[in-house]
Formats: sequence, C-alpha cells, structure tokens
Amino acid sequence: MHSIVSDSYAVHFNENAYQALNEHLEEMAYSIIFLLVDENTHELCYPNFMSRIQGDYHFEIIEIESGEINKNIETCVGVWEALSELGADRKSIVINLGGGVLTDLGGFVASTFKRGIHFINVPTTLLSMVDASVGGKTGVDLGALKNQVGVINQPEMVLVITDFLDTLEARQMKSGFSEMLKHGLIQDNMYWDKLRGISELEEMKNHIYPSVVIKNNIVLQDPTEQHIRKVLNYGHTLGHAIESYFLENEEKQSLLHGEAIAIGMILEAYLSNRLTGLQTAELEEIKTTFLKTFAKVSISNEDIDAILELMKYDKKNSHGKINFVLLKGIGEAVIDVRIPTELFKDAFAYYME
Repeated sequence: MHSIVSDSYAVHFNENAYQALNEHLEEMAYSIIFLLVDENTHELCYPNFMSRIQGDYHFEIIEIESGEINKNIETCVGVWEALSELGADRKSIVINLGGGVLTDLGGFVASTFKRGIHFINVPTTLLSMVDASVGGKTGVDLGALKNQVGVINQPEMVLVITDFLDTLEARQMKSGFSEMLKHGLIQDNMYWDKLRGISELEEMKNHIYPSVVIKNNIVLQDPTEQHIRKVLNYGHTLGHAIESYFLENEEKQSLLHGEAIAIGMILEAYLSNRLTGLQTAELEEIKTTFLKTFAKVSISNEDIDAILELMKYDKKNSHGKINFVLLKGIGEAVIDVRIPTELFKDAFAYYME
C-alpha cells in the first residue's frame, strides 16, 4: 500500500512503515527514544516492533495502564515525570505504541513536554488505525467528560502495521468497524454498501486504507475543524455522552468507544430522518446494519436524562448551543444542526423499539 500524505506528515503501512521509521531515526539522531506502551502492547506488540528497528539507539520504555478510565491528566503527570527523570530533552522523541487512548494521551504529553518534542504514532487497534491515525488531535478526558483538554499537533509520521490486529479480541475489532461505517455514512455511500456486506472480522483489515483516505481528505480541507471536518463527529455528540455516562456509572458496564458511537449514529440517523431529509428506508438500513454488529444496550428514561445533561459539555458546542452533524442521505452529511429538545426522547424510543 502506498503511503498517504497528510498536511505535514505521512501515514505509512506495514513494510513501508518500518522502512520509513528506520530512515527517520537514522536521519534525526534523537538523544533518547521513548516508547510509550500499556501493559497489553508492552507484552503483545513491543517485541515484534523492536525486532524491526535497525540501528543502535538509546531506548527507554514508559508503561501506563490501559483503558479510557486512565486517559486523564494524572496519567500525563506520571509520564511527564518519567520523561524528566529519564533525561528527556528537546531532541528526544516519543513513539506511542497503542490504541487511541494511548496515542491521544502520548501525543498530548509530547506536544506539551518542554513546549513540544517530536512524536510518532503506531496505532495497534482497528479504531486507532482508521480514526486516531489522521488529524493530529491529542488530549485527555476531564473526569468522565471526553477529550476536554488537548491540542491539535501533528506527529512526525504514523505507522499502520496491520499484524498488530491479530492481538485484538473481536469486541475491539467491532469497535473500530463502527468508525469505518461512519466514514461511509458521511462521505461515500458506495463504501458504506461494501462495508455492510462484511461478515468476517478478518475482512475489516482490507478496508483500513480507504477509511484513512476518506478521513485524510476531509482533514486536509479543514485541519483545525472550523467547517467541513466537523462531519467526522457524526454520531459523536450523543455517542460521547453515552460513553461518558456508562464510564462514570458504576452500575453500568462500560462501553467501548465504537459501541457508544454506534448507538449515537442510530440516534442521530433518526434525528436526520426528522430534520434533514434522510429517507426512512435509509434510516432503517442504518439501524439494521449497526444492530447486526452491536447488541442493543438497555437505556432507561433515567439514563436518558443523565446522558442529555452530559451533552452540554460536548466540545463542539458554542454560545451555549449544542451543534449536531446529521445526514441528508447516506454519504452526505450536514453540520451545525440544532435539535428541538422534544426529539431526543423520540430518538431513544426509536433505538429501543
């Protein structure tokens, strides 16, 4: 696969990824190379990754705990302190080897340590390969509120090595597939149709490249999310609130990002049907497709009230107003839509039918 060139860096795939990395490390002669991992990628990905490094460099490993619950400022402080204690300087680099939680946090840590040092992202989950690989968004959560603190800052490169997907359980693969389906819904109805026909997890690997292309094309038009890039948030306004609610509520089983966003996309498809012209047949197609992959989650009226309260913290909001991305049709999104309050309960009722 050819590398995909973004604004100031490239996404490299498989063998090309290792070649690009080795050439970069030789050229830059970093003082120390820090490898940020979690307990899973340390065990399952680190040995294979390091076996492909050519050259003699000073490496240090920093391990954090996995999971969205650890994507916070406290974890950042621990990594900043480790960098300082291990002698990191402005000529050091951080290589983030992990899923979206780790690359988001690691990119933020590197972007702010000594006012910014280089970093490279090596996504190891399907979700991070198709989503976090492009766009330069870094950051952490504030309590249960998603991505409240962060910066947009680009890595030196992104390395997509699909062999790492062999370490994932099926639930994690499906979570990433949710974002791939989103790319079809907002930009390419033919891509959506192809993905709808996928029945095997292994087939998902074959569609990583077009998903990265779709996201990259959008980001290139609007790097700082002032206009068209907002379409990438389809399903996320309600989805993030659902994810936050299930994360902070001890009586609920936490949802993976893609699982929560899948619910959000069904809910926002319903709102699209009511407000922006999405045909009823397309709405039913969207709901059927997601429920084929993701089991329905029970959401009570009490849950809905709490979820709607969390929406007011969504980072896309402005002037006290909640802005939604909706669909005119499959493959065509519209941004900055305001929703009549009474429709939210109707949307959840449709999901629970």
